[in-house]
Amino acid sequence: MGVRAPGGVAGIYVLRGRQKMIRKISNRLAFQLPIFMLITLLVAGCTDEKPDRIFTNGVVWTGDPANPIAEAIAVRGDEILAVGAAAEIEALATPATDIVDLENSFVVPGFIDNHTHFLQGGFQLASVDLRDADSPEEFANRILAFTALTQPGLWITGGDWDHEAWGGRLPEKSWIDASTRDNPVFVSRLDGHMALANSVTLQMAGVTRDTPDPDGGTIVRDPDTGEPTGILKDEAMSMVFAVMPEPSAEELAEALERAMEHAVSQGVTQVHDMGSFGGWMDLEAFRAAHATGDLRLRVYSFVPLSTWERLSDYISENGKGDEWLRWGALKGYVDGSLGSTTAWFYDPYEDEPETSGLIVADTTSIREDALAADAAGLQLGIHAIGDRAIDWLLGVFRDAKQANGDRDRRPRIEHSQHLSPGAFPKYRDLGVIASAQPYHAIDDGRWAAKRIGAERIKTTYAFRSFLEAGVRLTFGSDWTVAPISPIKGIYAAVTRQTIDGANPQGWVREEKISVEEALRAYTTSNAYAGFMEDRVGSIEAGKLADFVVLSENLLEVDPGAILGVRVLRTVIAGRDRFVAGADRGGRDQLLLER
Repeated sequence: MGVRAPGGVAGIYVLRGRQKMIRKISNRLAFQLPIFMLITLLVAGCTDEKPDRIFTNGVVWTGDPANPIAEAIAVRGDEILAVGAAAEIEALATPATDIVDLENSFVVPGFIDNHTHFLQGGFQLASVDLRDADSPEEFANRILAFTALTQPGLWITGGDWDHEAWGGRLPEKSWIDASTRDNPVFVSRLDGHMALANSVTLQMAGVTRDTPDPDGGTIVRDPDTGEPTGILKDEAMSMVFAVMPEPSAEELAEALERAMEHAVSQGVTQVHDMGSFGGWMDLEAFRAAHATGDLRLRVYSFVPLSTWERLSDYISENGKGDEWLRWGALKGYVDGSLGSTTAWFYDPYEDEPETSGLIVADTTSIREDALAADAAGLQLGIHAIGDRAIDWLLGVFRDAKQANGDRDRRPRIEHSQHLSPGAFPKYRDLGVIASAQPYHAIDDGRWAAKRIGAERIKTTYAFRSFLEAGVRLTFGSDWTVAPISPIKGIYAAVTRQTIDGANPQGWVREEKISVEEALRAYTTSNAYAGFMEDRVGSIEAGKLADFVVLSENLLEVDPGAILGVRVLRTVIAGRDRFVAGADRGGRDQLLLER
């Protein structure tokens, strides 16, 4: 299987630093020279650069439209030296070259996750897991079992519960108070926009029946007694965060290690991190790991929008980082989430008609901060989920462009979930990136219609509509809200089969996209969204050697079987970071050496 060059000649590969020369020569001479002479001409003068590693006999989806499918990759140091046909790439080998036989496996550029809460994910991996608890009894029993293994006085957090799994009733402190008298508990719904506190925690936070709802938040109360049930929504959670102890540097390092191990096993080579502990603590944890050589996947770290002046000064003193760790972007919030009935809509919720959602921060402050940050040259990535929140935010981005002039700003709307029909051309015209997380569609699709009705779901998780409107669509997970697995994300975008099995033909099936479109959203488009398209996102000579080896060809496998595709190898900067079944016992190996 040769590679087709722009001039129509099979079997041409490109070498680092000579891409323009090769393409120019191939276009001029493709029909004038025999193929072997052309190959010889291209190789001549390039022998000074020999590969350290060659990955051969694969099916390589490069993400490069000019050279879409290849068989082999040559790597030198942390960069890709050449991409092309197996015989041609193998001819570059020396006795010292490590040659990896891919055995016809499928290779894609390293997956980039556009939206994670990475350190929180690392903590969650060691916390109580409530994600698949399917009854109030199971919810309570899991907390009971975890508490029995926890020292008195220590906080119990994490959780990622979903009350829709048992019919929609919100959990209550009374379910867990008897078993958690010695431990403060604050376990979040999987979307992170509400959490359950036990009585110990509420007392520490000073939350009583007389505590008023804070701006942008709700204290859920018993309708008969007025007592807090333990559920705090959005900004109401801040009262607990204010009394929760900050993690130590050692705890952060351990959480980062767990998160990295899990991410690379899923084929993730870079994350755009939205912060777990206020953004700045996260950034310093990443910097500490990077300084000691312990950061082994790439990170683009966001900090809060309200701290834009601090970030501007930080960049003046420290630059914007390097190819492993970068900063320069800001995360803000407009509204809450659909699952918590706090996403901001024009119309009320169908199942809670007394509300149309929440604005979680003062809109005047958001707008002022966004315009000032944009003027300072910083990238904006702002959370908006409901149709009214998205339209309002598009107006802010329009105002920023008008006030500050044209530049390559690449603004992002994080989640971009529920849109008014008029939003799509505004995204396109303003150059706004739709930063979406496809797994949410097959999760929320189980119950979204009861929240917002049949009409509004027509433009929900509207991946096809974005692409047809010419909008840059990027994908990620929102981990820990959803699994960090890009394979699960691709499956969700392509099939839209909800996780309850109720939509075998796809939920809002008109919004399905192809596997190749989903791959681009996880690779080339995400590289663009993070200003790294010249270094990552595709398998091309001169780019960083970040790629993933998969067990099946995603372009050929039946869409329903995508979930069965396994990550066999994750390569970052030319080095194996994960290899499946690499030891003698056949167990997966996490290769996180420096």
